[in-house]
Amino acid sequence: MSFRSLNDFVLFLEERGQLKRIRQPIDPVLEITEIADRVVKAGGPALLFENVKGSVFPVLINALGSEERMAWALGVEKLDDLAKELAELIKIQPPKNLLDKIKMIPKLAQVARFMPKKVGTGACQEIVMDPPDLSKLPVLKCWPKDAGRFITFGLVITKDPDAHIRNVGIYRMQVLDNQSTAMHWQMQKTGRRHFEIYKGRGETMPVAVAIGGDPAMTWAACAPMPDGLDEFLLAGFARKQGVELVKCKTNDLEVPADADFIIEGYVDPKEEFVTEGPFGDHTGYYTPPELFPKFHVTAITHRKNPIYLTTIVGRPPMEDAAMGKAVERIFLPLLRMTFPEVVDMHVPAVACFHNLAIVSIKKQFPGHAKKIMHSLWGMGQMMTNKCLIVVDQDVNVQNLYEVVWRVTNNIDARRDIVLVDGPIDHLDHAASRQFVGSKMGIDATRKWKEEEYFREWPEDIEMDTATKQRVNQIWKDLGL
Repeated sequence: MSFRSLNDFVLFLEERGQLKRIRQPIDPVLEITEIADRVVKAGGPALLFENVKGSVFPVLINALGSEERMAWALGVEKLDDLAKELAELIKIQPPKNLLDKIKMIPKLAQVARFMPKKVGTGACQEIVMDPPDLSKLPVLKCWPKDAGRFITFGLVITKDPDAHIRNVGIYRMQVLDNQSTAMHWQMQKTGRRHFEIYKGRGETMPVAVAIGGDPAMTWAACAPMPDGLDEFLLAGFARKQGVELVKCKTNDLEVPADADFIIEGYVDPKEEFVTEGPFGDHTGYYTPPELFPKFHVTAITHRKNPIYLTTIVGRPPMEDAAMGKAVERIFLPLLRMTFPEVVDMHVPAVACFHNLAIVSIKKQFPGHAKKIMHSLWGMGQMMTNKCLIVVDQDVNVQNLYEVVWRVTNNIDARRDIVLVDGPIDHLDHAASRQFVGSKMGIDATRKWKEEEYFREWPEDIEMDTATKQRVNQIWKDLGL
């Protein structure tokens, strides 16, 4: 399943009772945030604001704010369904003979179908705004102490000028005036790496920003893809057909043909950085002002009757909780490719995802839990994880009650807690200095004698099977 437009997804949600149209006039300054925050935390539907003060464009928010809607956006009924599809796809092995090569043809053809495709025209360029004017977009000011209005769900498209590899990431953009924004490229992100390459070459950096379109693209842009892999390929895998791309009007970048809005422009690395923030962030705290590159708008195009897709972040849970759960479930097969001992993983939204990860493993040797800790801290965005808990394979990591029970009973603090220094999230406010801080690993697995445990590990309390079966037979008669 794929959606040719964001409006298609809106109608899909509405048919399933998962969308509420708001027809009263609502201000994009603070009011939409307050309404959306209440609805998100109550587990409510997607919201389409059709009468936004100061703009002719409707605003869609909380579109991906439940696991069910997130799964639908990715073309499945359950997130684990897509994870299974990915697991099957990545089982491809190098062919050993002609028969193996023949067997690979269907899977290779399937992968080819997911690749992005260039097209000559796209709905995203049906209307050219002349002159380009950001004030016409219903950009939200989310929280009272925010420095201004922020574009929060823009798919920022850049390209490595040396390797010619595209990156698509979601980076917030503070609107500075009608034709410029700040670009929140954090130190550890791919967009910032591309910027530094252009800076070293002394060249102006082309940038394009897509808003809306098939929601699978928005999710893919926030997924932790390895640097060098195209996020549009991941979106193509989810939607079972390649993302169609059209060339920008004012630069050579390619953008999704079915997006609702396209903002084209450039960043000049020779230009002084601008002050961005404060901003009420996904940590639940305000991020203080900081210097970031300035983005200059050269064109704004949009489809006929577009919808402005946005989101808010703040004290969790927020809409990004379901998006993070999708990342957790779908990327688990990739994690197991490198670490087959991993059984499951949970990154709770309440911990802002990266602050806490709980991993269950099939423990095979002394020190295995600590091996997993150090390995995961060396993988991509896991480098910013602050607390990593490792438990045995029989522990349900999705059940925080069970995890707390196991952790508090299974550890000796001096023996089982590991403290190391390393990179931390750009937004982390607790560390003594920015970018570098400490991490904690907790080995909550059953201890072996080789791990300085000199007693017999106690057995879990479990009722015997025969008694369970007898009680099952009389359970209805008990009236309980």
